[in-house]
Amino acid sequence: MSAYPQGVNAVDDTLPRASQPAPRTLDAARLRVWLREMARFLSVGAVAFVLDLGLFNLLLYGPGHVLGAKPLTAKLISLTLATVVSWVGNRYWTFSHRRTEQRGRELAVYGAINVVGALIPVATLAFSRYVLDVAGPLEDNAATVLGIAMATVLRYVGYKLWVFTGAATPAEVPATDVPADDVAGAPTAR
Repeated sequence: MSAYPQGVNAVDDTLPRASQPAPRTLDAARLRVWLREMARFLSVGAVAFVLDLGLFNLLLYGPGHVLGAKPLTAKLISLTLATVVSWVGNRYWTFSHRRTEQRGRELAVYGAINVVGALIPVATLAFSRYVLDVAGPLEDNAATVLGIAMATVLRYVGYKLWVFTGAATPAEVPATDVPADDVAGAPTAR
């Protein structure tokens, strides 16, 4: 006679053990929430990207070549404006369900992450211009796009971990965005 219930043997791992935490599962509802958040993040990023690249090119290559001899200055100006637009979009749309009442703290940490994030495309542009000694619209834009892509990963992770840290509550998140176990208040395996 077996010490296990009928139909369960010693190698059956389907039953949770008291000494092991329940495995974290990614159910369909959580996946939908994450996909919606990612789509919003990328949408805000796309607006900031167009603004950043457009203003950079306008300052560097546009009428009058306003900053034609100062590509890094043009990049810093375009990045600053794009960061402000990104802050508003991410705070009030992408992560609206996770923002906190500590707006000053959020803005300070957001700014710090974006300074690090801004250094990446500036570094790729500087490397392209001054190390590889290639300059021109195609080369400058390629270096900038590469830097922005790398910085986007850093920003998303940073925003999730350190900026928008408020707990989403059912009242703040549309019902279609909250997994059923969160609405019911049941503990989740996180």
